[in-house]
Amino acid sequence: MGIGVSIACAVGALVAGAGLLAMAFPGRPEPWPVHLLRRAAATAAWAAVAVYSLGFFTVLWSEQAFGDGADSIPAPACRDGFDEATRDGLSHHRSSYLPLRFDCVREDGSVYSSDPDYGWMNGASAALALSAALFAIGAGYATELRARKTASTP
Repeated sequence: MGIGVSIACAVGALVAGAGLLAMAFPGRPEPWPVHLLRRAAATAAWAAVAVYSLGFFTVLWSEQAFGDGADSIPAPACRDGFDEATRDGLSHHRSSYLPLRFDCVREDGSVYSSDPDYGWMNGASAALALSAALFAIGAGYATELRARKTASTP
């Protein structure tokens, strides 16, 4: 299900991106700057959701694998792919969906991440969401500016 949601969001980002690129061709809608900003906002929003959902379902999968049958404690995400020295003294894990993370905690209190990809997923989804918001605000500002300009012209 997680991959399906990520793929659906990625397809949405591609469709919105195609709409964004369509602004470069003749016959584009007027006022084109407003439409360009709206389409850029939609593209960035879909991309943010795609990246975030990929990380969300990774954390969810790691949580579900913990305590699910034999050999599931400590969490497989904290054991698989790590050497014995890293796993030594592993006691429990901490997970979070905002920001995305699945941290493994040792008995001495030290922590290591189960997957270094959470860093770029958090950064990319935040940057894309901020970009989408700024594009949407810019589209609203451009619309307002155009309306004031039209109203002030006799």
